[in-house]
Order: sequence, then C-alpha cells, then structure tokens
Amino acid sequence: MRADPRALRFGAAITSLVLALVLVTESEWLLAAQAVVFVLGAVYRSPYVMLFKALVKSAPKETEDVRPPRFAQGVGLVFAVAGLIGFLAGITPLALVATAAALLAAFLNAAFGFCLGCEMYLLIRRLPPAANMEVPQ
Repeated sequence: MRADPRALRFGAAITSLVLALVLVTESEWLLAAQAVVFVLGAVYRSPYVMLFKALVKSAPKETEDVRPPRFAQGVGLVFAVAGLIGFLAGITPLALVATAAALLAAFLNAAFGFCLGCEMYLLIRRLPPAANMEVPQ
C-alpha cells in the first residue's frame, strides 16, 4: 500500500495544532481525541489524511510506503497515552513532556518533511534478527 506524502504532512500539521492546543489548555479530552486519531492512523488511515484526500483531488507526483508512517502513528499513540496517564494521575509534568515530544515529532514532519517515527521504523528494520545474534558465554 502507498501513501501520499502531501497528505501525511497535512496530517502532521493538524496534529501539531491539536497538540499545541493540548499544551496550552492542558485538556486531557483533546489529547484523548488525538490518541484516537493516532490509533486510526496506525491501523487504517488517519482522519486528517482522509480530509486531505477530500479537499485535494490532484494525484501525488510520488508516493511512499505506508508502513513507516503507520509505525510513526503508533509511536505518537505511545506518547499520547503517556500524556493521558500523566493528566489522569495528576502528574502534569509527565503529561506536558509527553505531549511536547509528540508535538516536536509532528512539527518536524509538517514543517520539514522529516518523519522521526518513519526514521525509527527504518532503523529498526535494519537491525539484525534476534535469532542470528549470538549470546556471549
């Protein structure tokens, strides 16, 4: 399956706005909504990408493998859940730091086309299989 990089950057821009609003308002409900978006993006397709496709009808000049962006959505979900745990447990610094980390990653993608989670995916894929690794005696 292939993805339109323009749609991915559009989604990252909306995610950046939502996460910035979470930091300003400290709204666990808004962060929970973004977590749902991350789940949908990881397992199917982000609502933000679907919105882009509804607004922009031109075909992309190039596409990319959908697996790295899906992995990135999963990483975003981990940070959103950590933020939610922080808000719900009353550990505001945890909530804000986790949200800020997700915001930083989303902003890098939106502004510069650098997908941190995608790069993590590619690095992990290059690791040797654990079955081939020898355990020192």
